[in-house]
Amino acid sequence: MQNIRRARPDDLAAVEAIVQAAYSPYIPLIGQRPGPMLDDYAALIAKGCVHVLVVENEVAGILVLTRDDGAMLLDNVAVHPDRHGRGYGRALIAFAEEQARERGFRAIRLYTNEAMRENIRLYERLGFVETHRAEDKGFRRVYMTKLLTSNP
Repeated sequence: MQNIRRARPDDLAAVEAIVQAAYSPYIPLIGQRPGPMLDDYAALIAKGCVHVLVVENEVAGILVLTRDDGAMLLDNVAVHPDRHGRGYGRALIAFAEEQARERGFRAIRLYTNEAMRENIRLYERLGFVETHRAEDKGFRRVYMTKLLTSNP
């Protein structure tokens, strides 16, 4: 049984552990800690931006959603590597799309490091379209958007 809910302050350690586990393998590939490893998750949780995917009473994945110029920004989605291959990432992205629709957004945006090719392929399969690439804060990023219909 899985459940997605807003993160609470007592989820902070689990959120940070998932981010560490999910993004550490990319450090050698991109030559620095990926952007999500630099975020202040206590502040994001306090703002209500973080959701957690709970499986069997354990946080298995996280989602960070913020507003971005008339669209929902899927700022971070991560599943603990031990939980990969079970559809949890897709479930989190579907939840993000549902949240965007409920809040009246007509699009959902995201960006990822261009070195994270498997993520880019997943997002493309889920209907996201690359809009551009740019360097931002020292990261080479791929920006993607998905237009949302009123019914999924």
